[in-house]
Amino acid sequence: VFQRMASFECHFTNGTEKVRYVQRQIYNRQQDAMFDSDVGHFVGFTPYGECTAKRWNSDPVFMERRRTAVDWYCRHNFELYAPFSVERRGERGA
Repeated sequence: VFQRMASFECHFTNGTEKVRYVQRQIYNRQQDAMFDSDVGHFVGFTPYGECTAKRWNSDPVFMERRRTAVDWYCRHNFELYAPFSVERRGERGA
């Protein structure tokens, strides 16, 4: 049985002040490629992932959609994520 999976993550720091979008492409429990909004392009981790990342990085429309995901995906859905996030305030127990 072969399994292909995509994971889309939003990492919030200080509310929506610093937001990071990460997309992972996984095949049979091994990460093939990953997009990180801090890096700005896909990175391949396997031969197939490198080929796929190169193809995706060369498509300007596809890449623009990924680069703007911080706004249309993460910040747009922040109020859905907020109740499940842990906000740390001050010292432990304060």
